Amino acid sequence: MSLTVWREPVQEAWIDYNGHVSEPYYVLVMGHATDAVMDALGMGPDYQAAHDSSFYTVEAHVRYLAEIRSGLELEVRSSVIGYAGKLAWFWHELWADGRLRATEEVLGVHVSAGASTPFPADVLARLSEVTVEPPEAASRRIALRT
Repeated sequence: MSLTVWREPVQEAWIDYNGHVSEPYYVLVMGHATDAVMDALGMGPDYQAAHDSSFYTVEAHVRYLAEIRSGLELEVRSSVIGYAGKLAWFWHELWADGRLRATEEVLGVHVSAGASTPFPADVLARLSEVTVEPPEAASRRIALRT
């Protein structure tokens, strides 16, 4: 179950010499999806301004599953798949033309006044309400199989 769905079109400037979206733009679009999740959790720009607090990504893992050509509309389906204290774990699925093209999992930390701090009670309550089980593909690592 997705907490948020972010949509945006492929930009021509994102197309590389191979004729498909270059890898940094997958991350850009999923970064926009992270912002949408933060907004849904009540941690958007107003939260940052009022509390001098935000959510910083400390680790991310992207899987590029299929290429994306120009002219497509991108859809990122995002979920919260875990949290603890001052950390939250997000899952993004990037879809285009009815096909899963990439996934990204993001581990982030709550930061106030430049230091990591626990989430406030209201954000923890929202996290508790929306967190779902991690998908099977989460927590993978890069490895060569010989």
